[in-house]
Amino acid sequence: MKTEVYKFGGASVKDAEGVMNASGIITAFSGGNLLVVISAMGKITNSLEKLLDARIYGEDWKPLCNKIFRFHRDIIDALRVSNPRFSPSGYFQLEQDFAEELLLDCSPEKYDRHYDRIVAYGELWSTAIVSEWVAASGLNPEWLDARDLVITDETHRFAEVNWQATTQSCAQLAAQMEEVAVGPGKIVITQGFIGRSLRGEPVTLGREGSDYSASVFAYVLDANAVTIWKDVPGMLNADPRWYPEAVKLSSISYREAIELSYYGASVIHPKTVQPLQQKQIPLYIKSFLCPEEQGTVIQADDSNDHLVPSFIHKGNQWLISLSSRSFSFIVESQLRQIFEALGGIGMKISLMQNSAISFTFCTDGDQRKFDLLTSSLGTEYHIRYNSGLELLTIRHYNSRIIAELLQGREILLEQRSRSTARFVLRSEIN
Repeated sequence: MKTEVYKFGGASVKDAEGVMNASGIITAFSGGNLLVVISAMGKITNSLEKLLDARIYGEDWKPLCNKIFRFHRDIIDALRVSNPRFSPSGYFQLEQDFAEELLLDCSPEKYDRHYDRIVAYGELWSTAIVSEWVAASGLNPEWLDARDLVITDETHRFAEVNWQATTQSCAQLAAQMEEVAVGPGKIVITQGFIGRSLRGEPVTLGREGSDYSASVFAYVLDANAVTIWKDVPGMLNADPRWYPEAVKLSSISYREAIELSYYGASVIHPKTVQPLQQKQIPLYIKSFLCPEEQGTVIQADDSNDHLVPSFIHKGNQWLISLSSRSFSFIVESQLRQIFEALGGIGMKISLMQNSAISFTFCTDGDQRKFDLLTSSLGTEYHIRYNSGLELLTIRHYNSRIIAELLQGREILLEQRSRSTARFVLRSEIN
């Protein structure tokens, strides 16, 4: 019997009503096995990051901890009123484990390691609560710890999946699902964002990594499809906060989805599409508020990609230029030095361009990373920058669209290819 994968983000389970709604979508599923990936509730990951900082740097962390516990307990209390059979024994055990984890020695030198151990509890708590609620609703879900299934390298906070080891660790689960021949199938509830290294250390896959987790599970289980449940009707051609006339893209190709996510479209994590493309597994983006609506499908057919232009806006951009102090050319050896420095700092390039003696790139604004870049390359290069900028990307552009969107705007840098135009702009607020 084939398997489908559902993924619910934090917004879909931010309160008791959200948990009940997600449970209703899960219980309405029919026709095979279902693996459900769930993120931390609401903005709990942000809260856990603040708690970790307070614990490591000697601030009063206990009120933050109690506030996080209270948030989850309020949801549990509301669910108990709705269903007296609901008994969150799994959650309270995890809460105790978390409290003990916090009391361990935490040091700034091992910040990333502590991060992966502490922040993972957001996903563990949410899945424990949802799993018990689904069980109280009459189904029999199996709760699994994703750290036993998703195996990675040793990189904390941005771990890379070890596909061979992950396939092996999921082999028993895959076999169990294949054995189900008839009936309602098997329901598994697990976490996004988290895994463990080959050495057994808890790791995370990078912020917003739960979409990617869903595609990892779909790949190793040879799933029929993946559905990501969002608070939007599907994948839009623009962020409606910036472009009120944004429309839904009914169908786009894997390639187009990868391009849009690379340029900054926030609906799906940039890594999500590739594993699905390799096995031709369709990805659906649907609304958990209106689950009966069609949403967006991402698949191999690219015939609709050019029909609707897409606009991607990124704020808080810095435009940084490095020029050689000796006026020597910026050639391959200098570029390698620059890229190694950027990689070591973790400074990601949104757009780049070079001339004879300078290299210019656009990146997310981060004063700490810029200071590290100056320390690393400042002796060999003049470093200049503009901050508070905007990066606008237009897919499938035409002259009318460009004229309309750039009217009255100051352009600092421009790039165009056959299908994509990109502009670094002075912020209108400035």
